[in-house]
Amino acid sequence: MKPDRLKLYHFPATRSARARWILHETVGDDFEVEKTDLYGGVQYTPDYLRMNPNHNVPVLEMGWADGRKTHMLESVAMVALLADTYPEKELAPPAAEFSPERADYLQMLHFGGSWMDMMLWQVRIHEHILPEAEADERTIARYRKKMASEVEPQLLKRLETHEFVCGDDFTAADCVIGHNVTWARGYGMCHQPAFRDYLSRLSKRSAFQKAFSDAKDFTPELPGGRGTRTHFTG
Repeated sequence: MKPDRLKLYHFPATRSARARWILHETVGDDFEVEKTDLYGGVQYTPDYLRMNPNHNVPVLEMGWADGRKTHMLESVAMVALLADTYPEKELAPPAAEFSPERADYLQMLHFGGSWMDMMLWQVRIHEHILPEAEADERTIARYRKKMASEVEPQLLKRLETHEFVCGDDFTAADCVIGHNVTWARGYGMCHQPAFRDYLSRLSKRSAFQKAFSDAKDFTPELPGGRGTRTHFTG
């Protein structure tokens, strides 16, 4: 059974871009997008918190034929679900088969959504979001170093020998890793030519172009400066 309606709560160039990307890859344009003004604090309103107590994006709302609604809150879970729900798109090794390809795909999907994402998020909040009194230069230096010495070499080993992160075929894992690489490059990381070439290949995909068509509306700096989000908890 597939949902009758899909609606994505989204803010440009954030983790919800991954979800928007995989939606375009799988269902085309057959979903609704609602911009959630994170800088305006919409995510802390009572209505939004009832839907997503984690006060962030994305939220994928799925409407079912019997009137029920399901809200997914984790971007990588959305990517995995949609890739497996539309096997004809060939965005993931078959879920029903125990294979080296499936194991590697899942490894990279979750590497991007956990280990790599965590480091990028720490750099972002300490450089651009937390009030200066709470920002920690040691945390920034620690995670920039770990990105350069641990994450980037693992990805380079793959991208210097293959077109995409799991081989020469695009997979849904590239929706996560590709988004992370754009994020990292915005912070001066992943500067090597292999990453530039990787993003060049990804950017030729129609779904990528649609998912990031509003990226120009994102700014790392908060309107009004640091500390303007009084509800922010990290």
